[in-house]
Amino acid sequence: MGLKLPSWRPPGGLRPWVAGISLLLVLLALWSHGQEVLALAPDQRGWALLILGLALTVVAQWANGLAWWALLRWLQLALPLLEMVQLFVRTNLLKYLPGGIWHQVDRVRLLRQRGASGRRALLSVLLEALLMVIAAFCLIPFGGVQGGLGVVAPFALLLLRPRWLNPLLERLLRSKRKLLQNSDEPLDFEPLQGAPWQPLLLEFPFLLLRFSGFACCVICFSAGHPVGWGSWLAGFAMAWSVGLVVPGAPGGLGVFELVLLARLAGAVPEAEVLAVLVSYRLISVAAELLAAGGVELDRRSELRQAG
Repeated sequence: MGLKLPSWRPPGGLRPWVAGISLLLVLLALWSHGQEVLALAPDQRGWALLILGLALTVVAQWANGLAWWALLRWLQLALPLLEMVQLFVRTNLLKYLPGGIWHQVDRVRLLRQRGASGRRALLSVLLEALLMVIAAFCLIPFGGVQGGLGVVAPFALLLLRPRWLNPLLERLLRSKRKLLQNSDEPLDFEPLQGAPWQPLLLEFPFLLLRFSGFACCVICFSAGHPVGWGSWLAGFAMAWSVGLVVPGAPGGLGVFELVLLARLAGAVPEAEVLAVLVSYRLISVAAELLAAGGVELDRRSELRQAG
């Protein structure tokens, strides 16, 4: 008879602790380099770059919605393009709520209201996150070998082979059933045929647009150091994908910043990296607010006209 080790979980579960510790470490770094970060205030050209970064990040929201619509089509959910992109953009802000899953919950709920089965609706949000991570991993080799990471990262594409994809999705469906909000609908898994290559390809414009907004922050605060754009792109892709998959970090808050700080440690002054990260976080949230606000204003305008 084997010895069973006692299991221990931190109060409240692991998720809030991961997010809280990551954010705390980033705040401590900001505290320690506060004066240096403040000294990097943007000039007139810098403000123009930040506004450009904001505009590019707004466009990225719509590009992400387009990739999700293509995934819905691949899952044989024939739903209107504009309506689905607007739904995606409007629910994006919910990812900042504690737990980091409420944007997915709302999308599943709204898809089911439009006639999609719970299984297909749930697959759409799970596959979308998986495709974003795989696309991000394919960008990591632009930073070079990186101790082997740049060689290994593209092998994430193998996850799209049906022999790997179907077992993975079956496990995810069972573990994420809570996104259906206690529905009694059966979730018998039906293996998918083929791989969602078109939706995956559409994730690359989204990621590159997001990186372009990030690059505007880099040029504004840290253009004078000999770190190539390949290294910035690889670091961004790694930090962004880790922030996406780490549980309990709303919008990757704290996790994204911590990973990029660790990635660029010693290569770029920490104060400059912090200035880039703070400005990019503000741009990201502002872009999501603008995109979602624009959709909501358009919806209310249509309701007034219909009334």
